[in-house]
Amino acid sequence: MSASADAAFDLCIEASWVVPVEPRGTVLRDHKLAIRDGAIAAIVPRATPIAAASTVTLDGHVLLPGFVNAHTHAAMTLFRGLADDLPLTQWLNEHIWPAEARFVNGAFAHDGTALAVLEMVKGGTTCFSDMYFFPDDTASVVTAAGLRAVLGLVVIDVPTAWARTPEEYLSRGLALCDAWRHNPLIKPLLAPHAPYSVSDDTLARIRVRADELDIGLHMHIHETAGEIEQSLACHGLRPLERLQRLGIVDPGLIAVHMTQLHTAEIALCAERGVSVVHCPESNLKIAAGICPVPQLLTAGVNVALGTDGAASNNDLDMLGEMRTCALLAKGISGDPTAVPAAQALEMATLNGARALGLADAIGSLVVGKQADVIAIDLSAPATQPLFDVVSQVVYAAGRDQVTHVWVGGRALLRDRKPLTVDEQAIVGRAGAWRDKMTRDPGGTR
Repeated sequence: MSASADAAFDLCIEASWVVPVEPRGTVLRDHKLAIRDGAIAAIVPRATPIAAASTVTLDGHVLLPGFVNAHTHAAMTLFRGLADDLPLTQWLNEHIWPAEARFVNGAFAHDGTALAVLEMVKGGTTCFSDMYFFPDDTASVVTAAGLRAVLGLVVIDVPTAWARTPEEYLSRGLALCDAWRHNPLIKPLLAPHAPYSVSDDTLARIRVRADELDIGLHMHIHETAGEIEQSLACHGLRPLERLQRLGIVDPGLIAVHMTQLHTAEIALCAERGVSVVHCPESNLKIAAGICPVPQLLTAGVNVALGTDGAASNNDLDMLGEMRTCALLAKGISGDPTAVPAAQALEMATLNGARALGLADAIGSLVVGKQADVIAIDLSAPATQPLFDVVSQVVYAAGRDQVTHVWVGGRALLRDRKPLTVDEQAIVGRAGAWRDKMTRDPGGTR
């Protein structure tokens, strides 16, 4: 590293390759990023003279925009492996919901989110969209660590430790929305849990509040065939049609999972500007179904990627989700050209930013956007020999090859070492929660 007292830029990061994501498939050989006040100020060849206060040189590395994990339940990392290899309804009703009732509180949300943040930073995720209880504790962890988060303010018609009634969920969420609206790292959304767990009256109130505050909605929709059957039995409508009648289906809707879709529903999402979040590994593990990603993309729907929670995945690995997404699309469609590597990378970065309403600020390496940047070491044996940088990132690279992470130009990971969180303490607290749940079987098995 070098320093200059009269530097024009705060930081210069130079690498063997830069993949800006925009335009799709672009690979810049031997380029560097110049960063000023947390934003990308220039992208130029390495030979171009740059006066920067500090310079990081990463030979054999590729610079990418940080991954955007568009659907998580971050605190549920503490339930990782608690109840595996079960049908969704049994997993929820007999294991996860009882465990939540027994153990979830502000301390659980804090420590579970801290573990998730540590995992995500080390895997190259710089922004995530969350849906869980005690979002105030989640926000405190996120801001201290320096990540970005879009925090869904959960609304559900059943009582939990966070709130007892839909009115209380809304009032608590809206108070936090006011508190966070001007925080540069936090963006609030309203997060009705799912059509089957939120009534028409509650959804109508949510619609009004979202319009008043000009914020979006984050919701599980069409996750399983059973959800569709239940909606037809109770409402005489498929869930998406019911939401359309309630005025929920619009450009502010982030529809998570969407494994059960008719052609007309895909067309409706395209027409109304809905963003869909595909969680391939979670859907596969619970056998919930498979989101028709190629058809959605062909129709013009913005499709992003999410991991879901570590309780049902069991990791928060966006490199893994990219690979699974691309391979699954090819296998299901019988078309090896479905979801090529560059498109999968876009889904994990720019499309996620679009879904979250943050594409003007993050999701690609473009002058003027925030310097949310990751570096992946492609000199490792797993990514050699190197013919195509983007293909190697999507199909071969592992998250242990992520060496550096910056958010808004601030270094969060350097040479695989977290800089803003205490890894040993976080892992220790996770072990303490495991011990607590193991000693007290009332909330687990």
